[in-house]
Amino acid sequence: MRPVFHQLVESLGYKSQHVQSWGVFSACIAAAVALGCSSSNESSNESAGLGGATSVPGVGGGNSSGGIGMGSTSNGLGGAASGGAAQTGGKQASGGTQPATGGSKATGGSLNTSPVITGGSNATGGMVSTGGVFATGGASSRPTGGSSSAGGSVATGGATTAGGSKTTGGASTAGGSKATGGTGTLGGASATGGTSAGGSTSKGPCDIYAAANTPCASAHSTVRALYGNYAGNLYQVRRTSDKATKDIPVLAPGGFVNISVQDSFCTSACTISIIYDQTANKNDLVKSGVAHWLPNGGVEANATSGKVMVSGHTAYGIYVTSGSNVAYRNNATKGVAKGNDAESMYMVVDGKRYSSSCCFDYGNAETTGNDDGNGTMEAVYWGADTTWGGKAGGSGPWVAADLENGMFKCGQGGWQTTATCPNDKSIIANYATAVLKGPAANTFAIKGGDAQSGTLTTMYNGARPSPGYSPKKLQGAIILGTGGDGSNTGTGTFFEGAMTLGNPPDSVDDAVQANIVAAGYGR
Repeated sequence: MRPVFHQLVESLGYKSQHVQSWGVFSACIAAAVALGCSSSNESSNESAGLGGATSVPGVGGGNSSGGIGMGSTSNGLGGAASGGAAQTGGKQASGGTQPATGGSKATGGSLNTSPVITGGSNATGGMVSTGGVFATGGASSRPTGGSSSAGGSVATGGATTAGGSKTTGGASTAGGSKATGGTGTLGGASATGGTSAGGSTSKGPCDIYAAANTPCASAHSTVRALYGNYAGNLYQVRRTSDKATKDIPVLAPGGFVNISVQDSFCTSACTISIIYDQTANKNDLVKSGVAHWLPNGGVEANATSGKVMVSGHTAYGIYVTSGSNVAYRNNATKGVAKGNDAESMYMVVDGKRYSSSCCFDYGNAETTGNDDGNGTMEAVYWGADTTWGGKAGGSGPWVAADLENGMFKCGQGGWQTTATCPNDKSIIANYATAVLKGPAANTFAIKGGDAQSGTLTTMYNGARPSPGYSPKKLQGAIILGTGGDGSNTGTGTFFEGAMTLGNPPDSVDDAVQANIVAAGYGR
């Protein structure tokens, strides 16, 4: 049964998850319910966590002012392995302390005496790969052995090569893959993979997933192709003055957005009317129809609000602000996980934009637009909510799992929970990678990291909450920027994301993260 004040909130037209505390609730009633009760952060966030510069406990990036964070200005050494083909002359790799001899380990990130490890616990520095990959952490050294790939293909993780022959793997790890304590870990930098003159890389995240037999069921981005051979349109814009529309393509197969097409068409304000699915399933996203908390449906995002530079290319994300009703949805999908099917999903977001409310989500949701009960959705969440998921490491933002009726940061959570999940570290970064893994078993996993450098950190990997969350009861709709029931007080900027059919191994998650770092967000 819902609490009395929960019913009162809903009678006023707001879902109880929008109210963060009695104090905020009272303030919202006194001011105006219609103005919303969210707390949004769109600038520099001073909270404990991972990567980036921060003025309170944190890790990596700039100096921390104290607390349990590392506060070091130096990146983990493991992320600066030479990458690419094995060096034949025994030249010193700039990121490690041992010469690269065709696959010998770099020394990895140095261990701090504080409870936090920056750069990871003696990461291998990246298994050596060919194809012209070069590391960006520290002073990178271009490989001298092997044949260099013109596109700088991103390695997908795996075996070391000898003599520079091509390998199927070899993505560098950047500073280590796992934190052992403290407030988080995201040191060093991973291999970049480079780009060609046309702005393309030889592989995208969906190529990596496909190679693991966990293909993308959907792939959405306003920034770049998520397949190495994708040559279609990324999204469509709508000009507000005359309602005319224009498809926005990539510059080249596998490349970045051709933003000049948008710039020349949008002589007045434009919105993003369609986000095209790059898979053969064609699970395109349009503004949400009617949902419980969107009685008039969703609104299209402004086409130029979420500006980003990616490897020298201008792009725009899906810019969502609490209460704006910007929301995208597809209730009639193809090939998306349903029932208790295994799946995984990731998204890349602006690390500085988030709210403490529900729900800035991307993932699997109800087709009804209603809250259909525990386990009827599985979407990755970005934000600082504590009302529906409890507290975690630092003060947010966090990656969490919206499994309906809770943004879970571990196996406990739900409405007004007192549970804490200290292993789910805050991510302090300019751009963040958020990952949710949903196997068919009674488990789920959350991962997060800095989208500009380093590897992913596993925030939780364990049992699902109870009751009612296993087996899953997925319905297969896809949402972006909203909750399964149309909850509309999340804040964030979405740049790219994909959902898989099947749950890939951890090595694939690492390779996708390396590919994201290689894309060059913020550069």
